[in-house]
Amino acid sequence: MRLRLWACFAGAALASGCATLDAPFNAHLASESAPLRGCAEWYRALDERVAAAGVRDAQDSRVPGFPYLRVSRLLAALRPVAMANEPALRALVDRMLELDLEARRYELMNLPAGQIAGMRDGNDESGLRLVLQRARECAGMLRDADLANPGSREALLERAEVPDDYLTANRIIGFYWLTRLAFAEGVRRYQEETTAAFRRELAAPAGASVVRHAPEPGEPLTRARVAQILDHSARNPLAIPEPPESELDALLASYAPSLEIEVRGDYDRFGALRWMRDRETPSVDAAQLVVYGHPAWTRYGAKVLLQLVYTLWFPERPPQSEGDMLAGKLDGITWRVTLAPDGEPLLYDAIHPCGCYHLFFPTPRAAPLPAPDALEEWAFSPQSLPRIAEGERPLLRIASGTHYIERVSVTRGSDSLARYALQPYAGLRSLERYPGPRASAFGAGGLVAGTERPERYAFWPMGIDSAGAMRQWGRHATAFVGRRHFDDADLLEKRFRLDLN
Repeated sequence: MRLRLWACFAGAALASGCATLDAPFNAHLASESAPLRGCAEWYRALDERVAAAGVRDAQDSRVPGFPYLRVSRLLAALRPVAMANEPALRALVDRMLELDLEARRYELMNLPAGQIAGMRDGNDESGLRLVLQRARECAGMLRDADLANPGSREALLERAEVPDDYLTANRIIGFYWLTRLAFAEGVRRYQEETTAAFRRELAAPAGASVVRHAPEPGEPLTRARVAQILDHSARNPLAIPEPPESELDALLASYAPSLEIEVRGDYDRFGALRWMRDRETPSVDAAQLVVYGHPAWTRYGAKVLLQLVYTLWFPERPPQSEGDMLAGKLDGITWRVTLAPDGEPLLYDAIHPCGCYHLFFPTPRAAPLPAPDALEEWAFSPQSLPRIAEGERPLLRIASGTHYIERVSVTRGSDSLARYALQPYAGLRSLERYPGPRASAFGAGGLVAGTERPERYAFWPMGIDSAGAMRQWGRHATAFVGRRHFDDADLLEKRFRLDLN
């Protein structure tokens, strides 16, 4: 499937293959049904406007031939379940439809004024509401037509996949099967150095102060209540725990980490992302302490487990020495907890928003499994954690400058005078910008403009586009040697034996 998609974009010589991928949408454009044809034409015009403005949202993948659908790696992994029965198929398609509507909302908000017919202003709430209503109505009509056609159903399930974030052509040109040996040795040295750092006694560097931050105070949910929320919200044909917004907010607050940050300069002060006037890269407003949260999911056997994800942003990674290839604008940490059905954390893992430095922190309920290939980056765990008791939360020690996690300990309550607020990560997909229309923090390819690192010139043979640049959720390749994504639906299932009882 990926090769077919690549071939379609390779040139006009393969135009017939591309036409095949455009079906069944081309049939809708030529339909004898005026309402169906009108909806198809409306979607085509909408996509043309979004593409011309360069505001395509890259978080979830579009499905060729089905412009009203987008797919995540979790939903792609659930296709075998959907093939088994009609309610599961309908549930899968409906979730893909909702992903597209969510992405289109941000795309529409980011359009320049007057770009959509029927809207007085691209940011006008009433106009936006009317366009989204039209999108929902047309999506439902196209969905029903496609599900009624066996060929369209088969094509939908075949194409509902997320291409990986590795450039195979770069790996071929860069002789990956040879050059990966040197990169694997570099990864091994990094892991040895990180393990040693985790074993050293913690001490702030000269000239730095250590500042502890905690989430805003509140009564955390009891484990019994969390188990109840997870159970009730998973009573759907795909068994995905999908708590409503109010309960999700309570879950994010209950499992949010505390932060202990070595501060030696403004580059160590995290905060809200903002578009500043005439800047091409978002800036961090350290006057507003913000951590961005959102849900995610992973599969383990027949179970879908809820994950809670937290991202904080720093203004930059400053050079540690002359010619530092890893330095550049913006830096951060993305921290994730995977919950057992009873509400107890099974394990934690973390990356920087570039997809770099993927670390795993398992509890006794997550036993590591061996790597299938000694060279492949598998599941580097510099530290294990005890079982996390009710009322406890992880405390992350974060280094100055590099913003590496140096240690994870466990604390109780919300024990700090410095508080941070939780905000939805989705808000980064459309931020206010002056002058001009709103804009996503992320470009159409999922990268944050202006955050490129010099390392990309050395690391390109490993196939990661612009290695070191900050990325949007869903676009995090996390291994130079091998293929691994932070949101792979089977990431944990392949690497750990989880105790769900």
